[in-house]
Order: sequence, then structure tokens, then C-alpha cells
Amino acid sequence: MQPFRVWQDVYIVSSSAISDQLDCCVYLIDAGELVLIDSGAGYSFSRLVNNFRIIGLAPENLSFVVATHRHVDHIGSLFRFREQYKVKVIAHELDAEAIESGRHVGAEFYGIDYQPCTVDIKLEGKAFELRLRKYVLKILHVPGHTPGSVIAYLDINGKRVLFGQDVHGPYEPTFGGDIYKAVKSLEELLSLNADILCEGHYGVYQPAVEVYRYIKSQLDLLKTKLDK
Repeated sequence: MQPFRVWQDVYIVSSSAISDQLDCCVYLIDAGELVLIDSGAGYSFSRLVNNFRIIGLAPENLSFVVATHRHVDHIGSLFRFREQYKVKVIAHELDAEAIESGRHVGAEFYGIDYQPCTVDIKLEGKAFELRLRKYVLKILHVPGHTPGSVIAYLDINGKRVLFGQDVHGPYEPTFGGDIYKAVKSLEELLSLNADILCEGHYGVYQPAVEVYRYIKSQLDLLKTKLDK
């Protein structure tokens, strides 16, 4: 499977089918400067870089990588992107310590030798805006999957694209999860009324009715667990 355009200036450049079986879905935004959403598990860095070129974009134009949360399948290549392309790594402060130390990232669970990475921009609080040359990328703190989980979204030509990270969870304390916070966070994702969902492992959902149906199904599962 090859990388492909999701909508306008948004691409998927990595997934378990595109790059490496351990990788999350990695998304790329061409905003006059390039922004990467997550970085995969770490074994497919060269493949990721090549996938930029396949879709006609130069990795040298990367400005930022947004780490949606601290799990290693999403942050494994952060160090190499930062070192090779001098990008600024963005993460919420509540997950930044793990990203920088390598503790509580799940590396041992995946059997990955994780290389800790400096977080250049540590987000604090609830909402943030990353002003790019062509777009404004909005970032929200949505705890539940991990304490510092974030999502991002932007509006492009009448469509809202939501980078929802791991909507499906898990929301287990062992991995830093909190099911009560997750319920509130998924309700917040629903309220964004996205037209396209770029999910952390299950790819792209569209149109809006399918986005709503998928998020709502995961929310209902969590509420069922709380009722037991």
C-alpha cells in the first residue's frame, strides 16, 4: 500500500499497511510548511521519508511534528526527525516527561528500543493554535488515552479534518488511561462535527456521518463499561 492524499493538503504517509506493522497512522499536512502528526514506532523512518517524496513533498520542509501522546508507536521516530530535519517537536506537558525520558512509553510492551527525544514546545492547559503559512492548526488536550493526549484539527475548503489519535483506546490505567476522562474527551470530539477523521490506527473515516458513527460507537462502549 502506498501513501495517499486524504483531502486537499492532508496525506497519510504511514500505517501498519504502508510502512511497518508496528506503526500508527502518520499524517502529513502541507501548509506551505510541513507538519507531521505523530511519527510511527521508529523502525520505518527511512520509509516515511521516502513516502514524502512519493507524494511530491520534501522532508527538508518539515517544521513541526505533533506528538498526540506518549506511546512509542506514535513517537518512535521523533528523535531522528528532530536530529535530521531540525523540526520542533510539540507535545502536551503531561506526556512530555515520558517522551524525553523514555519511561512509560510502552517500549517494552512493543519490544522497541526507544530513543528519548527533547520536546521543544510543551503545551499547557486546554487549547492551542499553531499558526502556519496557509492554515491554523488547532490543538486540544483530550486526556483519557494518556494524561497528555491531544488531538488536532483544521478547516480546509469547507471541510473539517480531525486528527483524533487513538479514538478506539485502549483506556486502561496500565497504559496511562482514564476511562472517566476518556468519556468526556470523546464527547468533545463529537462536538467538533468533523467531516473527516484521521484515526490513530484505523485510518480515515468520512463523510461526517461516518465520523460521528465511529466516535459515538467508541463512546457508547466506554459508557457501557462505566455502567457495569
